Parts: sequence; structure tokens; C-alpha cells
Amino acid sequence: MNIFENSKKLKSFLKDIYGAEDVLLHRPIFFGNEKQYLSECIESNFVSSVGARVIEFETNIANFVGASNGIATVNGTLALHAALLVCGVKRGDEVISQALTFVATSNAITYTGATPVFVDVDIDTLGMSPTALRSWLKKNTHRRSGETYNKTSGARISACVPMHTFGLPCRIKEIADICKEYNLVLIEDSAESLGSYVDNLHTGSFGACSIFSFNGNKIITTGGGGMIVTNNKIIAQKAKHLTTTSKIGHAYEYFHDEVGYNYRLPNLNAALGVAQMENIYQILKSKRKIASKYRKFCSQNDLNFIEPIENTTSNFWLNAILLENLEERDCFLKETNSLGIMTRPIWRLMTELPMYLDCQNDGLQNAKWLVDRVVNVPSSVPEADIRTK
Repeated sequence: MNIFENSKKLKSFLKDIYGAEDVLLHRPIFFGNEKQYLSECIESNFVSSVGARVIEFETNIANFVGASNGIATVNGTLALHAALLVCGVKRGDEVISQALTFVATSNAITYTGATPVFVDVDIDTLGMSPTALRSWLKKNTHRRSGETYNKTSGARISACVPMHTFGLPCRIKEIADICKEYNLVLIEDSAESLGSYVDNLHTGSFGACSIFSFNGNKIITTGGGGMIVTNNKIIAQKAKHLTTTSKIGHAYEYFHDEVGYNYRLPNLNAALGVAQMENIYQILKSKRKIASKYRKFCSQNDLNFIEPIENTTSNFWLNAILLENLEERDCFLKETNSLGIMTRPIWRLMTELPMYLDCQNDGLQNAKWLVDRVVNVPSSVPEADIRTK
């Protein structure tokens, strides 16, 4: 592959889409009622953690995902931390996750006092492999009193946290079946997958609960924000209580019945999210159109565009291509960035970071292969799509 020629072609391709010389990886887009709703919050004086927009945003996200409860938090990382706690993860436990993920997934597990255990991903989904999960559990665990324990460490394995990478759904149905068999709580890290589906079910619908992120670079943004989504009323009540400082409701008294967390999403941020959700279908339509253009471009230029697997629908949050090897990947990154095209490699594996070096893993063969080859390419909604709303 001629990386230099392909980089120049990509530059021309992106200029046709974005009309700019320099192209960011993924910028937020505002073309609705954002300014109006923010102004209304300021005028109402409800700018902090109490306000009608918080409840409205929680309801909007829950309805969109097809769940009965949404609990807004200040970011996705803390949503996952709270979700793990209310689902029974305790200090000294182990939680199975994937090493190919953004560091927040592993950090949230560590916040609870639990230790991550990493299993491999599937090459086609970039997400947790059910084959790897089952294999690791079969070889490394035993059952006692209905719970699963690590043969080596002796620790209880209490939960499993797969992640839908870049909005590409993983094989979550198979993972859910394995978690049920081994009595592991399934918590989906759906931070990147708002608008992604497995068959007709939204990601985040397959476990005890799930979390979403509304960081500035996500499909929709609240500036910073997250959400726990669940159909379990008890989990929802616990999550709401825990993330609002564990305060017992009263007209004027302050009484807190356990150590809680001030993870509440401010009303200002929620107002931004409500306005963004009014245009979610327009945003997703634009994302699909961009992906279609990339698909055609890649097929014409000897590039491998990463597609969702059969019976799944991606939100195409961050489009990605697969290069031949590490040398080609690094050359592509260097050339594109020198041309003003913001491209990025996939994350370093968690097991390569100092705080997770000693975590148990299964060798991570596929994850290591992907790290050498996956590159994200610019995926923002174009200005032209805003003007044609």
C-alpha cells in the first residue's frame, strides 16, 4: 500500500465532506435549542444538581434506549463506578473486562477496590470475545455456594464489564448467557454506543444495567456527563441514592445513611443533553452517511474499513480502518497528521499501563494484533448536514 498517496487521497476526500484543510477526529455539534435551554437554566437559577432538565434528560435517554430507568451522573466513568457498587462489587473482588478499552473502564473497577481481569476481544467487533470469556472461566475458576472464584487468587469474581468499542456492538447476547451460567453480574460499558443495536435491542439492554457517556466527543454531549440505565427498579433506586450523597429525603433535615457520592449531573449540562437528544436521529443519519462514504473510499483505495457484524447496527461514532502491520500503521498516522488530518491509534492495552501490569489475563492475542493495526479517522457530523436539517 502506498501510504503517502492514500494519505493525500484521504485529505481530498475529507475536504469534500468537511470543507476544511484541518479536520478534527470528532467535535461536538450544536444546531438545535442548546443556547435557549442553557439560557432558561440561567434565568431560573437552577444551574446545579437540582432542576427539571436533569429529570427530562434521564427520561429521554431511558426511553431512547428502551429502559425504564435512567440515572444521570457527572461523567461516564463515575456512572460505571456507581453501577459496579450498586450491583454488589466489593473490595477484594475481581471483575472481568477487556484490555482493549479506554482506561476509564478499568479505573472504575479499581475505584471499588476490586481488581480487573482481562480476557481477549474478537477481531471483528473489537469487543470482548465470548469464546475467550468462556475459555478463561472454564480453566481458571471454580464454583462455591453458587458463586465463581478464581482458582489462583482465591478472589470472588462478581461481575463482567464488556465494552462496545467505537459504537460497534460486541457479541453481547453470548456474553450475557455465559454471565448467567457463572452467576456474574453483567454491566455493559455502552459509553460509546448510543444509537447502536443488536437485532432490535439497544446496546445496554442485556445486563443488570449499563452506562453511557456524554463527553464532548461522544455522539451527543452534555459537556461532561454520564448515565446509568437499567430496567431493575431496585438498582435504579440504589444508584440514585448513592450518587446523590446517600441523603434521605426531607424538607429541611440533612441525614445521610451511608457513604455516598456527589456524582450528580448539573442542570446546565442536562439542558444541553435535552437539546442534543432532540436531534439524535438527524445525528445518527449523518453518521451512517459518513460511514457509507468511508466504505466506498476504502474499497477504492486498498483500505480495510471496520464494519459492524451481522445482526448489529453501529452508531459509527468513531470510524476505524485496519492496516497491515505496526509499521504501516505508524506511517499512516505520521502522514495523515502532518497533513492536518487528526487520526489516532487505538488505546494502549490496559496490561501495558503501570497500574495494571500485574493483572491476570489470557494472553490477549487478538487485542495485541489489533493494537498494531487499528486507526481512527475523522468522524464528526459535517456542517453541511446541520444546514440541511
